[in-house]
Formats: sequence, structure tokens, C-alpha cells
Amino acid sequence: MSTETLDLPKLYNKAGDFMPINGTDYVELYVSNAKQAAHFYKSAMGFSSHSYKGLETGSRDIESYVVSQDKIRIVLTSPLKSGTDIGRHIDKHGDGVKVVALWVDDATYAYNAAIERGGKHYMSPTVEEDADGKVVRSGIYTYGEVVHIFVERKDYKGHFLPGFQKWDHHYKPEGTGLKFVDHMVGNVHLGNMNKSVEFYENVMGFAQILSFDDNDISTEYTALMSKVMSNGNGRIKFPINEPAAGLKKSQVDEYLEFYEGEGVQHVALATDNIVDTVTKLRDRGIEFLNIPTTYYEALESRVGKIDEDIASLQKLGILVDRDEEGYLLQIFTKTVQARPTMFFEIIQRKGATSFGKGNFKALFEAIEREQELRGTL
Repeated sequence: MSTETLDLPKLYNKAGDFMPINGTDYVELYVSNAKQAAHFYKSAMGFSSHSYKGLETGSRDIESYVVSQDKIRIVLTSPLKSGTDIGRHIDKHGDGVKVVALWVDDATYAYNAAIERGGKHYMSPTVEEDADGKVVRSGIYTYGEVVHIFVERKDYKGHFLPGFQKWDHHYKPEGTGLKFVDHMVGNVHLGNMNKSVEFYENVMGFAQILSFDDNDISTEYTALMSKVMSNGNGRIKFPINEPAAGLKKSQVDEYLEFYEGEGVQHVALATDNIVDTVTKLRDRGIEFLNIPTTYYEALESRVGKIDEDIASLQKLGILVDRDEEGYLLQIFTKTVQARPTMFFEIIQRKGATSFGKGNFKALFEAIEREQELRGTL
């Protein structure tokens, strides 16, 4: 199937619009050391202290630090004892995304609608209360062990969630200009991409807005296939990748091997000034994939006139692509934990609604260079 842009509102209305989603509420990672991970996200990526749950708040089994930047909230959770489900998850997968929480008006309705349409139960609708009101949460599984938790907070005036306290720390690093979660990409086993597509269509009312096959996403050695799912208002977008046949092991194959299963490959974070954001991230130690200088030699002839200085983009390794709506700028970090699994994308959209098809070859060749260094290509 070739790349295709679809009429999103029309498709979403066709799906019934039965589960309105307001946006991403938070992303929760299970990590081996939440305290140190929080320091990394603050120091290296410009997040701020937000909320805390642990022994001091009465939590005897887990500790969670919440960091935030503009509309992005990342929850970092570690077990305080051995023999826990969280510990087993970390032992199997390493640090990685467990929860993609979605902000809804009615978490009970969202759960019941999903279960009626074939969703797999994770968390029944649960009311959580404190002096600031109540939150209702519920949840279902998606691919692998990743879950979607529906969060209803219309009757809550607290800082984050019941059980958490405001985390006010004297260390307040400057932000790096990250605004919100643009999209999250999942990697699944060969043959499971269409199953995930059907899950989002049937269980959650999403529509497929783009598709890429191995003719679109391939290099001399590796290939993959991808389909992009979106909710009706376009605030939630989930590309789903699966490996395709190639001469060598693809990035998806490598992920599945070291994550030991399906999961979130990367989180794309939006910015209004990618040059400034990437400069700040690099200065704080974030490592990005290296793009050869030849990519920039005919950049303007490929993408047309852009506002940014091409020399600045080349210096930082920022990629550019254009679609019918405008253009986008994007860059990808190297993996951010010991295993070659999860990484981040930094993206700035200037009208473009696509995902950088014109950059796939350069990007994947850059990833292959990293794979070769790791001996996993």
C-alpha cells in the first residue's frame, strides 16, 4: 500500500465518534530508579518537578516522580520491594512506557464502551479521592503490556492525582521549549500491525490516516511497515510499526529483541522552535542521531523555501519534509536507556500533518549506523 492521506473527520464520524478524547493526560514509565530518572529528565530535557508519591505520602510499595513541561507530564515509577509486577516488567523490558493515559470526560463510559467492543480489561472504573476532589480512572490493554488508562478529572482541583503531593524542589532548570506529545510510536511483531489497527478502529473509534509499506520505509539492508491511527480531533496519534523482510535486522527487530516484546518505540514531543530546543538539549548532553552533510546539499530543491537557516539545521542534524499542508522539522535522539529500545523525537510542525516520509531513508540509515556500532544490524 502506498502512502495515502485520508479525510480524517469523515472517517472518524464514520467510526461513530463514541469515545471523545481530550488529549494525552500523562505517560508513565516503569524505571529501575525513579529518583535518578527524574533528575535526568529535569537536567537533560528541561522538565520541572511536579508531583511525588512514595513513603512520605503513605505509598509502601512504589515510588513515583512526576515531571512536567508545558502540557507534557511524565510519571516515573519504581518498586520499593522485590517480587512486584513493576519489578518483573523492568526485569523483562528494561525502562520503558507502561501507561499512555488519555484525558476523557467520562472514564466509566470510555471503559465500558471499549470493553463492549472487544477491549481487554486492565483496570475497572475506580474512584480516587482526597481533599481536592475525586478522579475516576479505568484502563484497557493495547499492544504488548502497554495500557491506556482513561482519566476523568472534571471533579478534581488537585495538582495531579489523589495519593500524590506537590513536589516543590529547589532545583529548577530552565525549560527547553517542549510543548506537548505530538504522537507515540509502537513496535509490534510481524503480522500484528493490522491487529493493532483493528483494535484502535473497533475498540477506540480511531481512523487510519496514513500507511507506509516497505517501499516507503526501507534502505539497502532493512525495511519496516507502518500505519498511523488517529482519534477524531487529531490530538492522539499512534503510528504502529512492524518489521518487513530485509537483508539485515531492522530497528524494529532490534527493539523487539531487546525489549523482549511489543512496546512504545518513541515519544514525539512538539516544540515551536526546534533550533532553540535542540541546541538546549544538546548543550545538556542529549545525543542525537548523526545525519550526513550530503542530506543538506539539495534540501531546498527537495522541500522548497523554508524559514529556517539551512546551515543551522545542518549543524544540529535536523531533518525537513513537506506535504500538501506545509512542512515539518524533526530530529531523533539516540536511545535514552541501557537497552537499544526507547528514544525521543523532537518535532516542529509548520502546517504539515504527515510524519516525514521524505526523511525515512536518511533517518533509517542513521539508525543503521548506530546498530552497526552496537553489533546488532
